[in-house]
Amino acid sequence: MRVVISQSMYFPWVGMLEQIRLADVFIHYDDVQFSKGGFCNRVQVKTPQGSTWMTAPLNDHRLGQTIDAVQLQPAQRWRDRHLEILSSSLEGAAFVAEALELARGVIDGDHTTVAALARASMLALSSYFDLDADTRFANSTDFGIAGSGSERVLALVKAVGGTDYITGHGAKNYLDHELFEAAGVSVSYMDYQCVPYRQLHGTFTPFVTALDLVANCGHDGLSVIGSTTRDWKEFLHGTA
Repeated sequence: MRVVISQSMYFPWVGMLEQIRLADVFIHYDDVQFSKGGFCNRVQVKTPQGSTWMTAPLNDHRLGQTIDAVQLQPAQRWRDRHLEILSSSLEGAAFVAEALELARGVIDGDHTTVAALARASMLALSSYFDLDADTRFANSTDFGIAGSGSERVLALVKAVGGTDYITGHGAKNYLDHELFEAAGVSVSYMDYQCVPYRQLHGTFTPFVTALDLVANCGHDGLSVIGSTTRDWKEFLHGTA
């Protein structure tokens, strides 16, 4: 049973969809502290002038708030602006209408918190590529598990019967790998392939919203969502 636990991200890059595709269970980890400069409320978009950030603005954010407590500005203005940015970015792509319809369905939804918006965007992308057919989604708050750090992550993995914890590269700086190993849970890191696909506006970059993949490739973009994993020892030390 493969498990991914991650903070929700706003229309994330293809690498996050690859984690979802590999997971039997994906747990949104949004009852942890919000960090400005992360990807919960912003994502890169490719434009003719280069990549730019598309950021959902916060309302009365206070230091220490959890992601699922951070409120979004209620104004329609930023929502319209995001749709304008995407329309300009994706104009001329073969499936631009599908990408904008997907984006509009999320952006114009009744989401009041950062977590709700980000989760909705991830679920919409997952549904478009049919990733939700084989992956079950849950929220960390569903389990009533307190604590923090590696101990809490391990407890969440075990709560869903997980045997393999799949994570992104950032975990190498804090995860207690031996703790997982002692509990009989393997740890695997993403081995991102960053497979190029046809893309507008110059040199290919993988680090933009997956809406770009939708717009340029349509449902056939599923073939790009195909990275695998590496055991933590191999990833960290080059040994199996």
